[in-house]
Amino acid sequence: MSIEQLAETAQAMVARGKGIIAIDESTSTIKKRFDSVGIENIEENRRAYREMLLTTPKLGDHVSGAILFDETLRQKTADGTPFVEVMKKAGVIPGIKVDKSTHPLAGCPGEVITEGLDGLRDRLKEYYRLGARFAKWRAVINIGDDIPSGTCIEANSHALARYAALCQEQGLVPMVEPEVIMDGSHDIQTCYEVTEAVLRSLFGALYEQNVMLEGTILKASMVVSGKDCPEQADVEEVAEATLMCLKSTVPAILPGIVFLSGGQSDEKATAHLDAMNRIGNLPWPLSFSYGRAMQSAALRIWAQDMKANVARAQETVYARARDNGLAALGQWPGADAA
Repeated sequence: MSIEQLAETAQAMVARGKGIIAIDESTSTIKKRFDSVGIENIEENRRAYREMLLTTPKLGDHVSGAILFDETLRQKTADGTPFVEVMKKAGVIPGIKVDKSTHPLAGCPGEVITEGLDGLRDRLKEYYRLGARFAKWRAVINIGDDIPSGTCIEANSHALARYAALCQEQGLVPMVEPEVIMDGSHDIQTCYEVTEAVLRSLFGALYEQNVMLEGTILKASMVVSGKDCPEQADVEEVAEATLMCLKSTVPAILPGIVFLSGGQSDEKATAHLDAMNRIGNLPWPLSFSYGRAMQSAALRIWAQDMKANVARAQETVYARARDNGLAALGQWPGADAA
């Protein structure tokens, strides 16, 4: 695939008023979500749940793409239609999570490295053949006493860059996700400094690996106070700090930035995105790539009756997509109440 085609896909992923729904939970992660609402974690229930999400009427009005798990990319609806075909018909671009999760980083207590580069080229070839047109790799950066270390930041940046280069080689737009974790008692200034260091390292590594930024999407965490910090930054502080950090680190040629919710409440994730877009004057579109913040309310409804409540759950999915789509335009009507 040419860089023009990669750039076209990347631009479609951040189309005006649209964002990404992340439904790429691993089997163990979806088990935690299912356990919380009393659903058995079996393949058929996972398939039925993802079908409910992906067949939401008018989903493509506010959702440009969906990140899938390996199992989900291969699944079909109850009537035998491949999920990929359902998505294409709705105007939703199929994406795929390709990392193999985090593992302890040797020599760096309390820090982790994301693995999965071995065999990635062949997996990407298969994913492209199955219909995926973008991929995602998540790195995890913890904040704590004397961490993150430069070693951790550089190791994860290098892995993200190698993954991104392999994606583009195989015709997939890489979504690079260096998540700075909210857990901890650190203040917003500490989060800013860590996020800035991580993004500077990331874009340096992407440059060194000859990754074409015009065919790349950044999935970023917002600059927020740690969950246990006694002084929580308000919506405007988060919006201003996040934008300042991004403007100082992210090249303008990037097609767009999507945010992870990272454990924020549904409403806070939407309010922060809306506030950033209200400030405006940005070199790139800012949108969403939310998982829990798009799904949690719908999952609770669906779990009450997995057959009778499909339509009600889908109404909630659409409402969350619509709210976040409006926030991507700086037009979320709930801003005054947030």
